This record gives sequence, structure tokens and C-alpha cells, in this order.
Amino acid sequence: MRRLYLQIWLAFLGILVVFAALLAGVWWTLPDDRDRPPFAETASRLVAEALGPPGEPPDRVRDRLARLTGAFPGRVTVLGADGAVLAHRGEPLPPPPHAGGPRLPGGMHHVPGAGPVFLLRLDDGRTILVGPPHPPRRGRFLVALGLLVLTTAVGAYFVVRRITRRVETLRTGVEALGGGDLSARVAVEGHDEIARLAASFNDAAGRIEQLVSSNRTLLANVSHELRSPLSRIRMALELLDTGARPELHARLTRDITELDALIGELLLSGRVEAQGARREDRIELLALSAEEAATWGAGVSGCETFVPGDERLLRRLLRNLLENAVRHGGGTPVEVEVGTVRDRPGLRVMDRGPGVAAPERERIFEAFYRPQGMPESGHGAGLGLALVRSIARAHGGDVACLPREGGGSLFEVWFDAGAGGAASTSR
Repeated sequence: MRRLYLQIWLAFLGILVVFAALLAGVWWTLPDDRDRPPFAETASRLVAEALGPPGEPPDRVRDRLARLTGAFPGRVTVLGADGAVLAHRGEPLPPPPHAGGPRLPGGMHHVPGAGPVFLLRLDDGRTILVGPPHPPRRGRFLVALGLLVLTTAVGAYFVVRRITRRVETLRTGVEALGGGDLSARVAVEGHDEIARLAASFNDAAGRIEQLVSSNRTLLANVSHELRSPLSRIRMALELLDTGARPELHARLTRDITELDALIGELLLSGRVEAQGARREDRIELLALSAEEAATWGAGVSGCETFVPGDERLLRRLLRNLLENAVRHGGGTPVEVEVGTVRDRPGLRVMDRGPGVAAPERERIFEAFYRPQGMPESGHGAGLGLALVRSIARAHGGDVACLPREGGGSLFEVWFDAGAGGAASTSR
């Protein structure tokens, strides 16, 4: 079956067929009130003639009953007008409930211990009871009903599970793509609508990956090409006479330096996103943090912690976090703490500045985003924290901005410990 809607339709059709069969069985066993009077009258006359008049001796009644029932496999019981058993074939059937009270009409009745019993009233006061040869066994009925329910449940489960399993696989692929894995694809199984949806997802993911890759390549190429004219401008500026306008010369030098830093971060960001991080070296975070913190006058504490990673990228991550803390910390001390972060090796960079508003704590990691109300400082390209997140994710981790107890900002960074785990020792 190649069409999903046909699978679902046939499943519901099967359920309806089972329901109809059960309903037909119940309906078949119930008496029809419209046919009861004429049927009962005709049957009463025929049976009364076959059994003879009410005063017949019991032996003769039993003989007549035996000839009348013949090869009938069920049980038949003849009751007198007073309820006494006159004759029977097989074991006597118990009378229906309330037989001694109001007269029950002829027809099908349920008798405890005997099951469905057909009751026939004769005009002369006698009563004929006809029932199955053996009392019904409820256990068999319950077993049959249980098998029916189990078969329907198992059959429906495999059909529904087959459908939902592929939907779950598709959802996993969508989540992976949304999480930044542009190479995420899903397996195409079958030929129905879900299979076509999976194929469409793969095509769309491929186009997105190609588009993003083209944009990254273009950005990297443009950034690289900007280096040459920027170097020429810097050289020309150094050859100019700075005596007339020294402040202009200093401002141009600062702008060129900032532009050069922007180009460098663009190139590095593109390389990290395209190639990831080389994680063959075993880097000791505490020593690395101490070296970088010394440049910014920050304090360092913690324990010896190792992570597999790229030393140059980890240095850039630390440098960007320290630069951000010093720039926005309002002159307060900056601290670095190395150790376990969220049960993984990592570090924390903390300051006592004004902090970051809750709605901005995630957006500050977007490229070129500046928080609301933050004045242009003239420093930084808006890529520092975005690059921090790229480097952290390239090392199997991530970064988060949190409020610091007592005021200020707290940046947590955690990394993948690697196959061998991360060693941490107090010191």
C-alpha cells in the first residue's frame, strides 16, 4: 500500500467491519418483537397437536416428545400448567426467572445456568423450553473476545507505529537542522505522503546548506580581498605627515585597526562554522586562562581541567569573553573560574558591571546584535560573543549568559570532555 490515506482508511474500515460483525451477532441472538405473536401462536398449535391433549400420561408425552425432537441436539423440557416437569429431552431446563409470578411472554429469554432459552406457551397452559445442549461457557466467550481485542490492537499498533516512527524520524531531522546541523538528512522509506515529505525535507535542507555555504564562501572571499586595500591604506596613512592633523591621523589609525579586527573575526568565524575545531590536542584550561587573564588584569581560580580542543580557538574564546567583561564591567574586577560547569569541563567569566537584561541574554550571541539601550562605544565589531558561541559549539559545548549573584554578569562556557573524559584536580 503506497498511499498513507488508504492505510488509515483501511484501518478504520477494518474496525468498522469488526464492529458490524459483533453488532450483527448480538442482533441475531435477540428476539424480534414484531415476529413474536404470529410465530408463537403457530408454534403453539403445532406443538400442542404433536404432544397430545393435556391429560396424556407422562410416558406417552415423553414418547411423543422423543419422536417430535428427533435428531435435535438441544435440550427440550415440557412443563405442566402448575410448573411441574412432564417430559424432557436431555437434562431438564430450569424455568425462567419469575415463572411462578407474572406470565412471561413467549420468545427468547436468558436463564441463569442455561443461557438463551426459547419459551413457548401453549393454549392449554403447558410450557415448552428449548435450549442449547450444554450451558454456555463464559470463559470461551471471554477468550474469544480477548483474542479479538488483542488481534485488533496488535494490527492497529503496527500500522500506526510504522506511520509515527517515520514521523518521529522526520521530526528528529527537522530539529537537527533547526539546531544548526545543515548536513542533517532523513531516510526516505516507502512511497506515500510521508516519504515524499521526507524527500522534500532533504531537498530543502540541501538547498539551505548550499545557500549558507555559498554565503559563507562569499563572505570569506570578500573579507580576504578587503585585506589588501586595507593594508595599502594603512601604509599610506603611515607615510602621511601627521604634524598638521594628529587627531585625524589617530582616529583613522583606530578605525583601520577596528576594521582589520572585524575582517579577522569574519574570517575566523567562517572557518569555525565551515571546518569546526581541531580537537586533537589536550588543552589545560586553567593555565590557558591564567595566560590570557594576565593581559587583562583579571583574577583566575579553579582547578586543573583538561579538554580536547584547538588551543588557538580556545585562546580567542577567552580573549573575547575577557574583553567583553572589561569593556562592559564598568571598571569592576573581572574574575575567571575554571572547573566543572554543568557537569562538564568549562569555565566562568564574571564581572560586577550593570549586567544584561533577561530578554537580551540569548540575543547577545547573535552576530552584530547590540542590546537595547547600549550606546555605541566605537569598539568591537559585534562578532565577539557570536564567535565565542561558535567556538564553544565546535568543541561540543555551548555558552550562556546569566545574572551574577550580587550584581553583574556571569558567562558560563562548557565543553565536551572527549572520549577519555576530563581530569580535574584541586590546586
